[in-house]
Amino acid sequence: MDLTRPFRGSAAVAAGAVTPKMLRGPHLRRLFPDVYVSVEVVPDLTVRSLAAHVLVDGWGALGGYSAAELLGASCGPADAPAEIVVPRRFRSRPGLRVREDLLSSDEITHVSGVAVTTPIRTAYDLGRRSPLVEAVVAVDALARTAGFSPQELVPFGNLRRGARGSEQLREVARRANPRAESPMETRIRMAIHDAGLPQPVLQHPVGPYRLDLAYPMIRLAVEYDGGEHRAPERALRDLERQARLTSLGWRVLRFRAYDVLRRPWRVASAVRRELAG
Repeated sequence: MDLTRPFRGSAAVAAGAVTPKMLRGPHLRRLFPDVYVSVEVVPDLTVRSLAAHVLVDGWGALGGYSAAELLGASCGPADAPAEIVVPRRFRSRPGLRVREDLLSSDEITHVSGVAVTTPIRTAYDLGRRSPLVEAVVAVDALARTAGFSPQELVPFGNLRRGARGSEQLREVARRANPRAESPMETRIRMAIHDAGLPQPVLQHPVGPYRLDLAYPMIRLAVEYDGGEHRAPERALRDLERQARLTSLGWRVLRFRAYDVLRRPWRVASAVRRELAG
């Protein structure tokens, strides 16, 4: 039995794969009642979502950020609860969000045998339930990964008129742009948009490089400086890239997570100064 994937403890004991003492021991982690995984496995959203699938014995489908995670469109906060959509009441638990809803067969797909809401249904749910910026983040990620147009959300939502938050979908579809390659790029773009500034070009090519966001006419680049950029090899490549862009007359604004998430007005202010100068 593979203990690196969430499993039902009682079933594992019945099969002789583990003992009750092992379930209580230091080598297994309890994720939900009777659902365990090896302590060597990081209990990230993917693992927690698979554990939710085991908890409900495959009944219902993973939805929201759980579905997005399994669909390869990771866009939720690291501490987001696992989410399951079921046709009738099932008790929520710490770390698990249960949503009661009826899903049609064409709103469910499968990833490695796990039922999840389809990309467009997932985008519909996150697009109407999340705050506007995070709704656009989710739709950008899902549209990019699954290859659908954000505008498809409008007729999809029209068929479900009256659902909570549906009125936000049209605005989300208007603002979404699947060319954004990360949630942070979307958040930077939204900060710029909400400040009333001209919209940048996404993934603008300059020689062998692509700029996250750019104003080509004035050679201004706006980029997210994530933690991965501080690894030694990546930092060296970034220095070489910066030197090349500077030699071509480009100015580069870089923003870290704290400003993008906590002080988006500073992102907009810095861009405004560069555009004005």
